[in-house]
Amino acid sequence: MRPIFLTQIIFAGYMCSTSIFYFMDVLGYINFQLPAVGYSVDTDQLELVATCQQYYCLGHAALVTGILSQMTYSAKQQYFINPASIPNFLLSLAIISLPVSLLFRLIPGLSQFSLQFIALSFISGTLALAFAIPLKKIGNTILCLFLYVSNFTQAFLSGFKEPIIISILVLGIFLYPFYKRIVFFVFLPILFLLFLLLPTYNRVFRENAWSDGENTSIASDAAVEALYNQTKTEENETNWDFLTGRLSEIGMFTTFVKSTPDRVDYYGLKIVKQSFLAIIPRIFWPAKPITEEQVMERVYDAGVVETGSKVSAKPAVVVDAYLSGGTLGVLITFLIYGAAAQFISSKAEKLFGGYVVGTALIYSGLFQSFWRGLTFEFMLNTIFWGYISMLIIFRVLKATHFLKEFK
Repeated sequence: MRPIFLTQIIFAGYMCSTSIFYFMDVLGYINFQLPAVGYSVDTDQLELVATCQQYYCLGHAALVTGILSQMTYSAKQQYFINPASIPNFLLSLAIISLPVSLLFRLIPGLSQFSLQFIALSFISGTLALAFAIPLKKIGNTILCLFLYVSNFTQAFLSGFKEPIIISILVLGIFLYPFYKRIVFFVFLPILFLLFLLLPTYNRVFRENAWSDGENTSIASDAAVEALYNQTKTEENETNWDFLTGRLSEIGMFTTFVKSTPDRVDYYGLKIVKQSFLAIIPRIFWPAKPITEEQVMERVYDAGVVETGSKVSAKPAVVVDAYLSGGTLGVLITFLIYGAAAQFISSKAEKLFGGYVVGTALIYSGLFQSFWRGLTFEFMLNTIFWGYISMLIIFRVLKATHFLKEFK
């Protein structure tokens, strides 16, 4: 779960490697079938794809360099949690975080903290389950399973693919040290199956729940029925559209590169300034500009979607890095990105007594935005307030003596 492993793997896997499908599509492949006879490759688009892949490669190299620059782990810890109490502590935190998240949701202007504590509850509950199963703690296992199934159900009814995949991925990672063979032969096929089934499920679910306003349970039933009834041709078309479009964001990236700086000039520090303003909670600044609208302005300017379209096409962090300053923007952004991820992970381990509570729980629960990156405004806001939440949790655990200081 440390940045040198999970953050890098997800960046390389999601940002870099998934672009291969879009690349094949530009070459004329459809569902892995050879291009039609006489197919003419769009050389301009092919060149744009290659350019974007170079930016991904540069970003990855800078990310790892930034991580390595801060990757120091002190053998001597200042604080600790009794190892025997960690399973119960994790379960307690998972249960407590849920009402805390609901409380923040009810307070105008502080809803962003609700998302943080929901993520923390999910990670702590999943980690508690991974501890309870090998320890054969029946009560903890049943309660953790209930929490996990509840979170997984909510993920299925969200209309998004990421929460579902992350639910399986995180549990597999936490269980791997105890059950290596089971994780390898069970979780990997499940993840592969999800990549095949989720495109159709999500498409039908969104059509019913988002466009037609159906109840989420009814929309989910319709989506499951569509999985059973779809033809092989429909399955292939849906999966290929998913692989070339929604799985990889390089298609949108090529549009930004094509328009900037030829038609739209580099933004310089404008996006960064907007990101710092986005940190201010709306409860203190009711008239604060709507962040989503600010982000979508550069999407409209680049011609990714038409102005006023009812779609969300927020650029990834590598796109914002490019828009801010081209090659230099990508280099500087990901050096800072990697250094910040590793610094916060190391800080969490120093405060919370090591890897399990520091990185696996606190870092993974509050700083998931480092896993694949968001647009600048949302990412800086999430990281800043995640860091504040981390310090508050540290103070609470220290005051309640869960966290003890070495004498």
